[in-house]
Amino acid sequence: MKTIPTLLALLMLGASAVSSAGTEAGKPATTTVSADAANLSDAEVRKIDKDAKKITLKHGELKNLDMPAMTMVFQVKDAAVLDKVNVGDKIKFKAEKSGSGFAASEIKVVK
Repeated sequence: MKTIPTLLALLMLGASAVSSAGTEAGKPATTTVSADAANLSDAEVRKIDKDAKKITLKHGELKNLDMPAMTMVFQVKDAAVLDKVNVGDKIKFKAEKSGSGFAASEIKVVK
């Protein structure tokens, strides 16, 4: 009957090893990607309409909106950002649902 206590001891050791996987010296594992960076999507500027405060983007997957890659028009809240981008620029941006459409914010040109 010594096998049952031995088996229990081994199971407890295994559970301990699994619970500490991904940590170093008992510290929780960290992620190098910030939450803000995870919400930004890649795109290419296809058209700029300053009067209507709209930008047409060919974008990659929009994970935060569960949307596949496509080309679409976005409203911009701050028209001044349209002076900082040009057709053909590669950008990172945050896509948001806005009323009956979509808005682009946090637009940053990728160099």
